[in-house]
Amino acid sequence: MEGNTTQSAFEVGMQCPSCKEPWLRPTGNLPGRYRCVNCLHRYELTSSCPECGAHGTIARMSHTSDLHCASCGAWMLTEI
Repeated sequence: MEGNTTQSAFEVGMQCPSCKEPWLRPTGNLPGRYRCVNCLHRYELTSSCPECGAHGTIARMSHTSDLHCASCGAWMLTEI
């Protein structure tokens, strides 16, 4: 096999802001809620950025796979 063998052939999941492991998963019962199956922290997707205060639109909030602020790039997740 050629290339860098330290990188996996597939992405496991989204990276957890707390433990930095790729085990962040959306919860099945509430949209905009996530949990890390590694460190068990729970997060909620907010409509305003905790870093710069920019407010996301309703269209942006309906697409929950984008978890970063469009203005500054910070996480739009807050721990609950």
